[in-house]
Parts: sequence; structure tokens; C-alpha cells
Amino acid sequence: MLKKFILSLTAIMALGLIAVAQDGKTTLTGHIVDKACATGKVAKQSDPQAAAANETKGCIMMDGCLKSGLGIYSEGKYTEFDAKGAALAKAALEKSKKDKGATFKVTGKVTGGKMAVESIDEVE
Repeated sequence: MLKKFILSLTAIMALGLIAVAQDGKTTLTGHIVDKACATGKVAKQSDPQAAAANETKGCIMMDGCLKSGLGIYSEGKYTEFDAKGAALAKAALEKSKKDKGATFKVTGKVTGGKMAVESIDEVE
């Protein structure tokens, strides 16, 4: 009994160290979309994740849409990017060969509902 308890405690401590080692970073995989659409027409759809995938690069890159901010729609939830993240997202969209449906992996730290982005990579 004591041996099982010690093994369980060791496993829990190891998992805790792994969580600390990640330094609070989060990785989200989904579709980059502007805040105006993400909180408006996309959010009103029965499947917002699919609606986010159908947003075209041309729409997202329109001046008014860019000014609203950029973020990622992942697992049915929109997470807004910080200024650096928005710049990285714009560059990733410009680099992508897909007009819509491009999937991106975004890594950063989420604080107060906004992500401080460290990296954005397109998932092929």
C-alpha cells in the first residue's frame, strides 16, 4: 500500500515538473481570423469552427478587418493575439498558398484572454 502511494506521489510530482517546464505556454491549432468576423458572423453560425475555416484570406486581410485584430479559432473558441501575434499572423497568412481553410499552430502564453504569441506555423 505504501509502495503504491509513493509511486503515485512520484508520478504526480513528475507531471507537475513537466507543467512548470512548459512555463505556462499554450499551443493552439486552428484558423487565423479577424476579431470582427470571429465575434460576429462566425460566432453566429451553428458550427463556428467550420465557419472560421471558410473565411477567405482576402476578407481577413481587408484593412478594417486587420484593424479589428487577429486571433485563432481553435476548438470552437476565439483567442485574440497581442500586437506581435497579429503581425506574425498577417505574415503567416500572406505566406500561405491557401485562400481559405489554412490551419496554423500557434504557441504563446494566454493572459486575460489574449495570447502573447511566440510562433505561428502553418500545418500542412
